[in-house]
Amino acid sequence: MTVDGGGRVLRSTLILAAVLGVVTVLVGLIVMVMNPEEYGLADGRESLSLAAQPEAKKQEPKQILWSAPPDQPPPLPSITPAAPMQPSTPTRLVIKRLGIDAPVEDVGMDREGFIETPPISNKNLVGWYRHGPTAGENGPAVMLGHKDTRTGSAVFSRVGEIKYGDVIEVKRRDGTTAVFTVGGVEQVGKKVFPTQRVYGDQTNAQLHLITCGGTYNRNTGHYTDNIIVYATMTSSFRS
Repeated sequence: MTVDGGGRVLRSTLILAAVLGVVTVLVGLIVMVMNPEEYGLADGRESLSLAAQPEAKKQEPKQILWSAPPDQPPPLPSITPAAPMQPSTPTRLVIKRLGIDAPVEDVGMDREGFIETPPISNKNLVGWYRHGPTAGENGPAVMLGHKDTRTGSAVFSRVGEIKYGDVIEVKRRDGTTAVFTVGGVEQVGKKVFPTQRVYGDQTNAQLHLITCGGTYNRNTGHYTDNIIVYATMTSSFRS
């Protein structure tokens, strides 16, 4: 009897404690609702949201180089070529997308019959082949520049990044600027250089840029390939 009575008292005590605990929690919730600012639940506070994860950086598409047999004509842009201009010596080459803005000087042929390159001492200089058309004149105006020197990058170090549709400007001595649109970029071994495509007669005003590419041969001190940019004049304006 004593044990049963004590058990009933213990159970009654536990039930009462549980009831009091529930009541305490309910009272606490009511107080929080009635006084939200005291507990950081002010109605005016903006709800927190998960920070959006940054999108993965999209890789630039790999440069698509143009290629064709040596006897094929240069690639043309989709824009209609502009009428050729009167001859005038080029003075400056500008490729805004690549940050190129360089002076142009004329070059000729060396004693071995190869086209000269600009002096290695002036890495920002572009050479225009003076025995060919001027930029804007009917035919291919050919310009050359170094990719790099022993001291670092040179004027045409980024020419391989030029893409179809890019714009190239050539400022001329007569105060006009010839605007060319790129039709294609070719990388070709120096032993199979497409001479006719680069220097041959054309039916419109073109600009061909040449620099080195491929693998650097430390034994010869030269690169294995050439990078050639083919562009066609599509407009002009007075500077």
